[in-house]
Amino acid sequence: MLDFGEFRSRSCHGTSRRSFLRTAAAVPFAVGAGLPTLDAVAAAQRQAKAKSVILLWLWGGPSHIDMFDPKPDSPMDYRGPFGTIATKTAGMRFTEILPRMAARSDKYTVIRSMQTSNGAHPGAGTVGVTGFEESPGPVQPNFGSIVAKHRGQDSSLPPFFYVGRGIPRDLPRRIEGYGGGTLGKAYDPFLVSCSERGDVSIPTLKMLPNLSPKRIQNRRELLKALDVEQHRLEAAGIEQWAHKYQSAYGLLTDAKARAAFDLTRETDKTRSAYGRTTFGQGCLLARRLAQAGVPYIQVNWSEYVETFTPNGDWGWDTHIYNFELLQDRHCPILDRAFSALLDDLHDRGMLDDTLLVAMGEFGRTPKISNRAAREHWQHCYFSIWAGAGVQPGRCIGESDNKGEYPLTEPITPLMAGTTIAELCGIGAQQRAELKVLDGGSVIDDLL
Repeated sequence: MLDFGEFRSRSCHGTSRRSFLRTAAAVPFAVGAGLPTLDAVAAAQRQAKAKSVILLWLWGGPSHIDMFDPKPDSPMDYRGPFGTIATKTAGMRFTEILPRMAARSDKYTVIRSMQTSNGAHPGAGTVGVTGFEESPGPVQPNFGSIVAKHRGQDSSLPPFFYVGRGIPRDLPRRIEGYGGGTLGKAYDPFLVSCSERGDVSIPTLKMLPNLSPKRIQNRRELLKALDVEQHRLEAAGIEQWAHKYQSAYGLLTDAKARAAFDLTRETDKTRSAYGRTTFGQGCLLARRLAQAGVPYIQVNWSEYVETFTPNGDWGWDTHIYNFELLQDRHCPILDRAFSALLDDLHDRGMLDDTLLVAMGEFGRTPKISNRAAREHWQHCYFSIWAGAGVQPGRCIGESDNKGEYPLTEPITPLMAGTTIAELCGIGAQQRAELKVLDGGSVIDDLL
């Protein structure tokens, strides 16, 4: 089911100007002066190894030592309770709670030497998806916003999606680097959520009750009313108004665009393979969006996982019950969903031009805390890379015998973002022109 939500604003003439403005202004992308032409968009796509990027954002800080970088020979107060299993990559072992991913390690590469500059929420989240600290500002653009700016929009679907229940946050505030940053609000992500049943909701597109997209097609007189009062568009930019209208209108009325959100078109076997969970169905939706040509999709793992803290968006932030949550919920869900997505992309021939990345903002303390769990640890963590020219079946980087620090050169979020940009056809010259990812270098060992 696809739910555009409710849109409670009506006049005796039908849809009010204020109501439609709310719909149009909610679409965070535009084409205007200085933005890519269709020819430039096509050229960027031809140069790119990655036509689409799917980032599985493991918000909260998943424990590297309990998952992809176990230390079975370290002291008891470090190594944790899980045994290890072999993978298909020579010399690389995972913990026993990731059997599906271990069996597929020949299709992706693991980095074990990630390191970041920030060890707290939500600042580390901003560093993780922009490469830079929030302060001092200005806040830099999300990697997805950079791709969206470079690619432009050549369909009814926005170029940058967030799949999940809103913007990752802790209780005080959300991460600042979720969107366009210095590139502007026009490149913020388009929010869409997906339930464990596969019901998709697009909260930023609101429609009148009982008003179908087909009926909207017969209401073009709204455009005339909007033309008269362009100056009333708040914060959207008058020069962007026409495209915002067309984008909102196009997404609502384009049957092909709407079809990308319809998970009922998938077989029960496929939907079950991903897992009947919010994250699993979100990964399936991400594949459908990539298949429809969306350049960048970030699937946010957060909020719903830790049901005992319903008012917080904690995700993988396992300060308590770390081992119980990883064993009983987090890792089984990730293991199933990631493996299904990887298989699906491979079987459909999409892995050649779809970049799949999984990472969080940091890891967790190798030494077990006095709460029998693990705290934040910015000094060493993991990321996983597949597709779009990434050489699979390898382990890049090495941590010390306790998993505390990299023994090899640390790999930073800025390097991760620069590599994503490079694979998307955004080379050093283009990055300089966009004034993004300054000082970033490519992770050469991946390519």
